Amino acid sequence: MSDSIKIPTMAEMFAEGKQPDVLFWVGCSGSFDDRAKKITKAFIKLLDKAKVSFAVLGTEESCTGDPAKRAGNEFLFQMQAVTNIEVMNAYEVKKIVTTCPHCFNTLKNEYPSLGGNYEVVHHTQFLKQLLSDGKLTIQGGKFKGKRITFHDPCYLGRANNIYEAPRDLITKLDAELVEMKNCKSRGFCCGAGGAQMFKEPEKGDTDVNVERTEQALETQPNIIAAACPFCNTMMTDGVKAKNEESNIKVYDVAELMASAEDL
Repeated sequence: MSDSIKIPTMAEMFAEGKQPDVLFWVGCSGSFDDRAKKITKAFIKLLDKAKVSFAVLGTEESCTGDPAKRAGNEFLFQMQAVTNIEVMNAYEVKKIVTTCPHCFNTLKNEYPSLGGNYEVVHHTQFLKQLLSDGKLTIQGGKFKGKRITFHDPCYLGRANNIYEAPRDLITKLDAELVEMKNCKSRGFCCGAGGAQMFKEPEKGDTDVNVERTEQALETQPNIIAAACPFCNTMMTDGVKAKNEESNIKVYDVAELMASAEDL
């Protein structure tokens, strides 16, 4: 992280008798994957600029258990979930924001039955609210005239019906939003769902991330925007498979916003 931004942990704030407004759930990708770390940094820069009171769990954050559950290991999922819930409940966490739709979906929809009841928002929703509240402004001139197509993450879109927040942020960049033939409720998975990112694909004619990338390329974009670290990996690999990495970039919406502000 940037040396100029101090990122407090829940433990540090708790020791000082303080409670942040929101817990930023970083997630495994955002913590350990070199590409996803850039998304984490971009989002934190935006939080800092908006003067949001937030903290992270740091070493007390464990995987939500989503990949284990999708792969069929319900026992491991519940072990991981209960551990996280005990930690968050001890800190009296009320609101969580995360840059990962997989974490978002699991924390929002699957933790309540295990005793974890929180207000959970995706970072595109949170950023849209910061703009609406006037806590954040973006000058989109850097992207004016750029053709940007948005890939709907399955766990954000079809699983939770969140389609407009990321698109609203892209249009505020003065960019031209171009839609793929499969978008919104008719979206097409990048292939990372169901723990597929962690294994070799089954036999078939085309890798699903390459097929999705081909749909994106049909829109003749300058940029493919994503809002999920898994999708970012799969679409980046798809762009490389089509030998288009010198022409088309894949960015998270938060990266586009932070870049527009040159934070």
